[in-house]
Amino acid sequence: MYLKSKSGLMLKVPTPEEEAAINAAIAADPDTMELDEEWAKGARRGRPPLESPKKTVAIRLSQDVIAALKATGKGWHTRVEKILRAEMGL
Repeated sequence: MYLKSKSGLMLKVPTPEEEAAINAAIAADPDTMELDEEWAKGARRGRPPLESPKKTVAIRLSQDVIAALKATGKGWHTRVEKILRAEMGL
């Protein structure tokens, strides 16, 4: 059986047999656990905090330098840091 979501996506609803097989596989997995209220109290959203959090700074760069960095693809901020670290011997 299929259900149509608000966005129009068609979602397949598992049959009772498929649902039983899924639940049996979950029960057999030693790494699964019930997420209760106590677990939820200690849970945090998002990524764990960094050991050494980065600090936001403003820097003025020439447009051609920024264009060249962005042309290398995603993660250009990280590449800037690597370039600076290499130049500074860190």
